[in-house]
Amino acid sequence: MNELLAILEDQPFFADMEPEHRRLLAACAAKLSYPADTRLMRDHETTETFWLIREGQVALESPLREGCVTFQTLGPGDILGWSWLLPPYRASYDARALTELHTLRFDAGVLREHMEADPAFGYMLMKHFSALIVQRLQAARLQALDIYSHGGPGYGT
Repeated sequence: MNELLAILEDQPFFADMEPEHRRLLAACAAKLSYPADTRLMRDHETTETFWLIREGQVALESPLREGCVTFQTLGPGDILGWSWLLPPYRASYDARALTELHTLRFDAGVLREHMEADPAFGYMLMKHFSALIVQRLQAARLQALDIYSHGGPGYGT
C-alpha cells in the first residue's frame, strides 16, 4: 500500500487531498497494465471503476453511425472515468488504450461506501470529479462543434 500511496502523492489530481483521504484511495487501488487497443469502457455500459493513467495514452471516443470519433486523448497523470460516481453508473463514452497502458485502477463500489461513511471524503471526491466532468463535457462539445460545423460524419443525415 505504501507504493500506491507514494504514487498518489506525486499526482496533481490528488495533491490537495488530506493524507487520510489518499490512504482511503490507495486502499481501493491496484496497479494494472493493458495492451494497446484494449477497450476500458464502452458507452452506456455499467462502470465500477476509474483509473489514474501512469504511462501510455487513452482515446476517449464518441460512437457515431460511421464509427467512433476521438474527442480527447488522455495521458500520464490523467484520470479516466467519472460515471462510477453518479447513478446509474453507466459510461458516457468509449475509452480505448492507444498504447500499452500502465494504470492504478480504483474500485468504485468500495469508494462509494467510504464516501457515504465519511461526508468530508465524499465532498472532496465530488469536487475533484465535478471539475473533471465539466472538462470532459467541454472537450466533447468542442469536438462536436468542429465535426458538425465542417460537415463531418453524419452531418445532415
